[in-house]
Amino acid sequence: MSALPDFSHSPTELIVDLDALADNWRLLRDRAAGGGAFATAVVKADGYGLGIERVGPALHAAGCRTFFTAHLDEAIALRALLPDADVEIGALNGLLGDEAPVYRAHRIMPTLNDLGQIERWAAFCQAVETPLPAGLHIDTGMCRLGLPWQEIDRLAAEPAHLDGFEMRYLMSHLVSADAPSAPINRQQADLFARQTARLPKPTAGRMLANSSGCFLGRDWLFECVRPGVAIYGVAPDTTRPNPMRPVVRLSAKILQIRDVDAPQTVGYGAAYPVARPSRVATVAVGYADGYLRTAGAGPIAEEAVAHIGQREVPVIGRISMDLTTLDVTDAPEATVGTAIDMLGPLNTVDRLASAAGTIGYEILTSLGRRHRRRYVGGDA
Repeated sequence: MSALPDFSHSPTELIVDLDALADNWRLLRDRAAGGGAFATAVVKADGYGLGIERVGPALHAAGCRTFFTAHLDEAIALRALLPDADVEIGALNGLLGDEAPVYRAHRIMPTLNDLGQIERWAAFCQAVETPLPAGLHIDTGMCRLGLPWQEIDRLAAEPAHLDGFEMRYLMSHLVSADAPSAPINRQQADLFARQTARLPKPTAGRMLANSSGCFLGRDWLFECVRPGVAIYGVAPDTTRPNPMRPVVRLSAKILQIRDVDAPQTVGYGAAYPVARPSRVATVAVGYADGYLRTAGAGPIAEEAVAHIGQREVPVIGRISMDLTTLDVTDAPEATVGTAIDMLGPLNTVDRLASAAGTIGYEILTSLGRRHRRRYVGGDA
């Protein structure tokens, strides 16, 4: 079987700014420190699509020493990148089946989401005569993973279930932290405080705030915070200006420009009828590359745009798997080979997400591997 191409000749380039990434984590770290808490970093989904092999070491160089992934295999990959004894790595999805020896072998901390997982980890630690660390996830309203109130009642009444291992973190997950006025934010913080008060004190601390939660106020910080998407430049609060530096820039060279006029149409389904003499540029970015189909031909929230330098050019027609079309009629500087910023400081991940009717998380984690990737800053 032949190796996958490296796309070194790709007409698209994804630029990842490792200095901006590090600055964003430091901003979150400093906010947490102002409330007496310390900051960890979530690097799941291949560092939110930007490459864990570069994201993990860059955040470590910035000072981060505690990381979280979703899957165990992600945590194992990160451990290979960060073998230092002072680096703590946790996997959030829980302790499944007979994975306990794997967690121990790679020095990964499981997040225990139910009583069965607690009992298995405690039994394993007792068998190996080592009180290995774990996090306990308490459900305070997400109704996804985590210990429900009935199991918290049992742990509070029978704390011996927690013997044999180190309970390093008590954590939960906010439901609507990106909407600061949502009443559930206060409800969750209060419930988390009450429930954790009933359990033994964790050795590292309590952890509730995600990226958005870091901006809700001191009552949400507890002893540590667990930011994710804001590290990568996505706005933590949709109601205020974004304090985070943009981390990604997606640039695409124009493949072809053609002159069109009514009654011609552009793209699949004849979804874009041409209303005036126009110049249409085509670039090699499509939904296979993370430029979502819903951003084209009838945007949901706002018009999808790109930029040639400072000049805004609209996306027109349906976005296809490999190609996107743009109206460059008012951009006389556009020629074949001209670079168009599909994502960048003027067209942020959040703006594209709004045009596509989704969230910045999906845009970042959908960015494909067909782009030529270039890392700047840090040790790049």
